[in-house]
Amino acid sequence: MFTMLLLQAAPPSNWALFFGHFHPLIVHLPIGFLLIAGVLELGRRMGRITVSNSAISAVLFWSAVSATVACVFGYLLSLGGGYDTEILEEHQWQGIGVAAFAWVAWFMKSDRFADRIPLSSILYVPALVVSIVLLMVAGHHGGSLTHGSDYLTQYTPEPFRTLAGIPPRKENESTIATPIADINNALVYNQVVNPILQARCVQCHNAEKSKGDLRFDTPQMIQKGGEGGPVFVAGKGVDSEMVKRCLLPLEDDEHMPPKGKTQLTDSQVAILSWWIDQGASFDKKVSDLAVTDAVRPALAELGGGPATGGSKPGVAATGPAPEPEVLKMKVSAANATAVEAARKTGLLVMPLSKEQNQLEVSAVNAKTFSDADAATLPALSEQLVWLKLSNTSVGDGTLAQVAKLKNLHKLHLEGTKITDSGLKNLKGLQNLAYLNLYGTAISDAGLVELAGLKNLRTLYLWQTKVSPAGVEQLKKAMPQLEIVGGLDAQAIATFATSVTQPAGK
Repeated sequence: MFTMLLLQAAPPSNWALFFGHFHPLIVHLPIGFLLIAGVLELGRRMGRITVSNSAISAVLFWSAVSATVACVFGYLLSLGGGYDTEILEEHQWQGIGVAAFAWVAWFMKSDRFADRIPLSSILYVPALVVSIVLLMVAGHHGGSLTHGSDYLTQYTPEPFRTLAGIPPRKENESTIATPIADINNALVYNQVVNPILQARCVQCHNAEKSKGDLRFDTPQMIQKGGEGGPVFVAGKGVDSEMVKRCLLPLEDDEHMPPKGKTQLTDSQVAILSWWIDQGASFDKKVSDLAVTDAVRPALAELGGGPATGGSKPGVAATGPAPEPEVLKMKVSAANATAVEAARKTGLLVMPLSKEQNQLEVSAVNAKTFSDADAATLPALSEQLVWLKLSNTSVGDGTLAQVAKLKNLHKLHLEGTKITDSGLKNLKGLQNLAYLNLYGTAISDAGLVELAGLKNLRTLYLWQTKVSPAGVEQLKKAMPQLEIVGGLDAQAIATFATSVTQPAGK
C-alpha cells in the first residue's frame, strides 16, 4: 500500500499516460467478449444454439485477457488525475472483479483445467454471471467518471423517474441550447454562455471529473479557475485562457476542446470572447451590454431576431445591422463541373442559400490545399460568398485567385502563409465584410492595403505582427470596423494618449 501511495504521488510519465489513453479503446473488448460468451452459453442451454465448450472457452479466455489489460491501462489513465476519487476507486475494483471472475469462468470451462477443479461445473455459471453483472456496474461508473454520475439517468422521463427513486429534474439542468424568444432580454450567462459550456466543456470539467482542477459546471467554479489560474480576465476576451485555448491550432496539445471532441464553432468562440470583453457578468441581460458587430450575427443565430444591446459610458448603442445586399442577391446555379473540380482538391462545397444559389466553400478536411489548387475557385466567382481556408498551405498566390470572387462576403485565412503584399489582391472585394487573419505574418503594411474595403466590418488580428500604431491608423481610416484581437482597447487608448502628449508631460 505504501508503495502504491508513492507511485500515485509521483508525476506520471509520458509512457504511462500514453498507454493509459488506450483504456477507452481496450475496455470495449472484454465487454464484447463477455456478452458473447453469455449469449452463447444461454443459447446452448436453451437448445437454440449449437456451440462447443471449447468455442465458449476461447471467448472467455480472450475476455479475461482483455479485461486484465484494460485494468492495467485504466490504472495508468487514472494517474493523470482529475477524477472523483470515490467513484474512481469503485470503478477500479469493479474492473478488477470483472477480470478476476472472467478468469475463474474460463478455468471452470476450460478442457485443460475443468476436470482438475472440484465443483467446476457448479461454479462456472455463477462466475460468468457475476463477471457480466460487474461489467455493467463498472461500465456505469466509467460513464460517470467521464460524463458525470447522472449520465444515464439525467433524462429519465416520468413516471419511470419516480418509480426509480430519482429526484425531480431541475430546470437549469438542461444542457441543450433552445431558441431564445427575445435575445435582447435573454440572460447572457444562463441562456447564452452556459449552454455552450455545458455542451463543450462540462464533460471534462465537472464535480466528478475536473481536468486541471478546473470546473465549468457552476459560476463559482468558473470564477475560481484551475491549477493554471483564472480562465478569464474580465474585459480581455482574446487574452483569456478560455478563449486562447480554443484559438490554438487543433494539433496543439493545449487546444481545447481536445482533438477528437466536438469543437466550438466560430459563433460560439465569438460569444465567449464578447461575454468576457463585456465584464463576464453572471446576472446581466444582453440588453445591458454593448453588442458589437463581431458578435451580433452569433447572437442572432440563437433566435428572436437581431440583438441591439445597450450602451455604456463612451460606447454608443448600435441598432440592428441590415442584411448585406450580397446575401440577398440571387445568382445562377454553380456549374456542376466547377463544383466537382473544387471537391477533387478536398474542399467541401455546401449550399449557403439554396434559394439564391450561394455557396460556402471550406478546406476543413483539406489541410494540404495549396496555391495550385486555388485555381479552381474563380469558376465559382458568382456563387461563392463564404470561403474558409484556415490552417492550409495557401499563400499570396491563392489571394490572386480570391481576388476574382466578386461576391465574397466572409474570408477565413487564419494560420496560413499569406503576407502583407498578398493583401493587395483583396482591394477589389467590395462585398467583403469579414476577414480573419489570426496567426499570420501580417503587419502594419498589410493593414494599409485593407483601408479601401468600405464594407469590411469585422477583422481578426490576434497573434499577428501589427503594432498599436497600425491598428490606430486603420481605426481612423475605417471607424466602422470592429478589430478583434492583436491589441485590446486599453492598449490602443494608452498608445493614443502617449503619442498626443506634449513633450515633457
